Amino acid sequence: MIGIYLLNLLLALLLAPLLLGIINRVKAWIAGRHGKPLLQTYYDLAKLCQKSEVISPTCGLFFRLAPALQLTVAVAALALLPLGGQASPLRFTGDFLLAAYLLGLGRFALILAALDTGSSFEGMGASREATFSALAEPIFFLAISVLTSLHLDLGQTQDQAFSLSLLFGGQSAGAWLSGKYELLLLPVVFFLLLLVENCRIPVDDPTTHLELTMIHEVMILDHSGPNLALILYAQALKLWFFASLVAGLLVPDLGLASSLLWIAVIFLVACAIGLVEASMARLPLKRVTTFLGGAGAMAALVLIFSQMR
Repeated sequence: MIGIYLLNLLLALLLAPLLLGIINRVKAWIAGRHGKPLLQTYYDLAKLCQKSEVISPTCGLFFRLAPALQLTVAVAALALLPLGGQASPLRFTGDFLLAAYLLGLGRFALILAALDTGSSFEGMGASREATFSALAEPIFFLAISVLTSLHLDLGQTQDQAFSLSLLFGGQSAGAWLSGKYELLLLPVVFFLLLLVENCRIPVDDPTTHLELTMIHEVMILDHSGPNLALILYAQALKLWFFASLVAGLLVPDLGLASSLLWIAVIFLVACAIGLVEASMARLPLKRVTTFLGGAGAMAALVLIFSQMR
């Protein structure tokens, strides 16, 4: 079974950049355009790896190390997830804490790199990134608490109920059939968290070039060449991570067939992101907190209703 998991992990590492291509093609299709090639992200990564890097003399050690650190923690966090219905060989009780804080470490490294440039413009983007992530993190743990309480009620031990491999390994899918229909809201909560954590519309626009609206993009303006390729690839892996959380709540445990269905659902999540970005505009900064508050209220309602049954 470890071999199957490693195969799923390899597929995740290979197909993660494809998600960005799917999002762009869906947006272009709705707008009536042909759009970029589906493999454009792969072309961009290959082109960046062949370019030389330009580093300002004001940048220090954090600026140089942050891209590699962000990619490393993204791969490590992904390896803690159950992939394709297969439990992670690295699973342990409370591994969701490590996964969350690995992603937080990558974000922290990127924030330090932005501050290391000495640019007040990049510092502004870093401040906004830190604010939104600080608001999203409690919602993530609140949604996790809903799943842990569900599995504890089903008779699972604490060692099992506090592991990502059980929470998102297919056992939670279809739990609403037992009468807990409020659990159908959990994939929505994690989808909203995906939009926030990956700086997608309506929280941030990854394609914007307006100075006062950029959040994540402004933090990587000074990166170029291979380091920028590492950042873009780490972003794709992070997007795959959160899409896998949604897929883990929707795809039941069907043995080997779960792998194909799991990848299909992840691609459907990418299509859903494209639909959202094609139909909505970026929210004003003040309304992003309302957006996050709505996701938190939804998770809290699911927890309350699930405990009332």
